[in-house]
Amino acid sequence: MKTIVIIQARMGSTRLPGKILKQLGDSDVLTYVTSRCKKINSVQEVIVATSTLAQDDAIEDWCKKHHVTYFRGSEDDVLSRYVDCAKKYEPDYVMRVTSDCPFVDYEMASEMVSLMDKERKDIVVLDGELPRGLAVELISYASLLKIEEIGHEPRHREHVTYYAYEFAEQFEAITYKVPDNRKAPELRITLDTEEDYELIKAVAKQFNNLLISSATVIEYLKNTPEVASLNAHIEQKPVV
Repeated sequence: MKTIVIIQARMGSTRLPGKILKQLGDSDVLTYVTSRCKKINSVQEVIVATSTLAQDDAIEDWCKKHHVTYFRGSEDDVLSRYVDCAKKYEPDYVMRVTSDCPFVDYEMASEMVSLMDKERKDIVVLDGELPRGLAVELISYASLLKIEEIGHEPRHREHVTYYAYEFAEQFEAITYKVPDNRKAPELRITLDTEEDYELIKAVAKQFNNLLISSATVIEYLKNTPEVASLNAHIEQKPVV
């Protein structure tokens, strides 16, 4: 089974511009994300997919400096960016990661790839709620091509896999049971606002480890409410 990871990344952000290249611990946010994605078992390639906008030249420069594979495509049509990026690799499966998740759970992602290798369904669906910022999505390349062909609403083009959840009856899903030590939907371990940045900086300072287990991060935040509360009031932007 050929699986690739595509990390969507851009410098534009309405709430925190340039967030993915911000300093984090001894490195930066994108280093955390790419380093953790490279630890996912049985993945053949990790690609940063950014836009062709001039402001995203900084991401291309970062990728060249850090010897990370990159692709540039549509700014707004993220679905087409994924499909166009994946075409070169002809994968069986594509794992979607967003670059504003510096503590993305590579251990759980590895288990999802292993599960899909046995089951060979269209998409993995999570049973259990994670903190915002730890999840990955695993979908077949064939399903991505199908969604690109029939998913025409802006939400389908922006959120890549959204069509597969909205019209679940059109896809064969395999369920991944989220481990109990990952179930903490009250936590935000993502980067969208200044408050989020303060929290992830505190976590990075505490552990100073690019590959710290997401389970350990969750445990730390549960035991340190003064840190967890830094961004507890932030509301996620709705899908429209």
